[in-house]
This record gives sequence, structure tokens and C-alpha cells, in this order.
Amino acid sequence: MQNVETTKKLKKSMKPSQFLLNYALYIILITILVIVCIIDPSFLSMQNVLAILKQASTKGILALGVAGLIVLAGTDLSIGRVVGLSAAVTASLVQSVTFANRYFPQMTKQLPLIVPLLAAIAVGVIFSLINGFGVAYLKMHAFIITLGTQLIAYGCCCLFIEAQPSGTSQALSSFESNFKNWAGGAFSLGSIRVPYVVIYFAVIAVIMWVIWNKTRLGKNMFAVGGNMEAAAVSGVNVPRTIMLVFLMAGVLYGIASFLEAARILSVGSNAGLNYETDAISAAVIGGVSFSGGVGTIQGVVIGAIILQAINYSMLFLGINPYLQYIVRGLIIILAVAIDVRKYIAKK
Repeated sequence: MQNVETTKKLKKSMKPSQFLLNYALYIILITILVIVCIIDPSFLSMQNVLAILKQASTKGILALGVAGLIVLAGTDLSIGRVVGLSAAVTASLVQSVTFANRYFPQMTKQLPLIVPLLAAIAVGVIFSLINGFGVAYLKMHAFIITLGTQLIAYGCCCLFIEAQPSGTSQALSSFESNFKNWAGGAFSLGSIRVPYVVIYFAVIAVIMWVIWNKTRLGKNMFAVGGNMEAAAVSGVNVPRTIMLVFLMAGVLYGIASFLEAARILSVGSNAGLNYETDAISAAVIGGVSFSGGVGTIQGVVIGAIILQAINYSMLFLGINPYLQYIVRGLIIILAVAIDVRKYIAKK
């Protein structure tokens, strides 16, 4: 009896430390943002908040895609280059028909927006299914297969941009107004202009929450990520689950690429560079564990917003761009270090 009471007391005494471990990264990053607000209170202006949400939206959609792969105890290094290729394909299809140097000079009528959207999704899905096949059936580590497809996607993007009829390798631009309005525009809410992309992000997050928490695929995904052998024994079709999670990721990459093209308005060969680091960082900051089987959609959304707030705050304060890379790298290392500590504590 005494041992039981002692155990309970130990558990109670561990709660504060466990709380600090679980929310350490949130506490650190929010503290940084508070310091930024103290240095310059204008950082909290509505214009800056909306700018942060706009930047976080496309990166957040990518994070929602890769988060499922991390739940499977995997990752995806090809995100940025796949986004670049998908955005280039999107850009080529939404250039104004009045633009003399358009990619497809034979196109004399603007395509419905669903066409470039489906084209972007198709590119994302093709690469994600290649990655999924490598992981599910060839038993390759996700790090290796996605490293390979990262290079392939970059090569394809460069070749695609260089194949312009004009013979130049200039970035694809001069998009038609309908695309810019719906993919990159905003609507008025009183005196506030809310970007459409923020609404798209919110809707996709709700859909993904339902998939993760209310469908068999979501339950199977967590089962496979938690213990693949046990999931297989309990009747879960492991390869099929892995392929479907990669498929979901590909769809989200395509949607994010479509929206990102409208945000940056000029798609060159470097489009999407390092986007995988932001997406993976947002997922890990949001509590998705590299050990597999752990994560929430709301955590990923919060992680994406906090990460972009940190990135935006460094730009806002005029911090040296090279120093910004160092800070972002430290955030990634810190996020993974805390994730490892959580895993050890659970064991």
C-alpha cells in the first residue's frame, strides 16, 4: 500500500516536469515572439498578423501532408522540389493568353482553374506514389527514396522551365487575373482584407482532422506508425495504408503548389527551395513525433503559424538573412531533441 502511495506521489511530482517537456518548444518560441513584440509593438498590427497567416497557409498545407508521413515514422525530403515543379506546371497553364512569351502560345483561351489545379495535384501525386511504393513495397527508408525523388523533381523542373518556346530560362509569370484573384486574392471583412488562402488552409485542416480522427485510414495510420508488426498482425494492410498516406500527401502538395504560384507570382527553378524544412519543422513543432504514431492536426496548424511568425519576425526586425538560416536550423535541432527526450521519457 505504501509503495502504491509512493508511486502516486512520484507521478504527481513528475507532472510539472512532464508538462515542461511536452510544451518546452511552444514556451521557447512564444517567449521569442513576446520579446519581438516588446522590441517593436507594431509587430502585432493586423497587417502583420494577416501576412503571417498568409505565409503559414501554404507551408501549413505542406505540413499537414508530411505530418502523416512522420506519423508513419517516415519523412519526405522531396517536398520543396516537387512544389517547385508543380508550381511551374501551374504557372505555365495560368499565364495570360495576351502575354507574348507565354509557355503555350497555341493556347488562345484561358483554361478553367480546375485544369491547372488538377495538373499540380497530378504532379504531387505521381512523386508521392513513387515515394510510397519505395517505402511500402521496396522496403526502402523514406529518407533515401525521397532524397532521390528530390533530385529528379528538381531536374524535371529545370528542364520544364528551359523548354519555353522563347528559348529563355526566365521565371514563369504574367498570370491571368482570375487565377490571381481566387488563388492569391482576398475578401473584405469590414476594413480587413482576409486572404482566401487562409480560408483554404482552415478548410483543409478540418478535412484532415476528420480523416485522422474519424476514419479507418486515420486509425490504421497511427497503428502502423506506432508498431508496424503489431498493426500487420491485427489485420491492417500495411502497404496499402502507407500508399494512401503518401497519396494524401501528394494531393496536399499539389494544392499548396497551386496556391504558392499565386502567392509568389513568379515561378523559377528555385521555387520551393527548402520548403521541406519548414513543413517538417512545423509538424515536429506541432507535436508530431519522429518515433511514429503520435501527432494531432491542431498541433500541426499551431506549429506552422508559430514557425512562420518566427520567420516573419526576423524579417520584420531586419536580422541578417544568413543568421536567419542559423536560427531556423537551431529550431529544427531543438524540436527533434525535445521529441527524442519525450520518447525516452515514455520508455
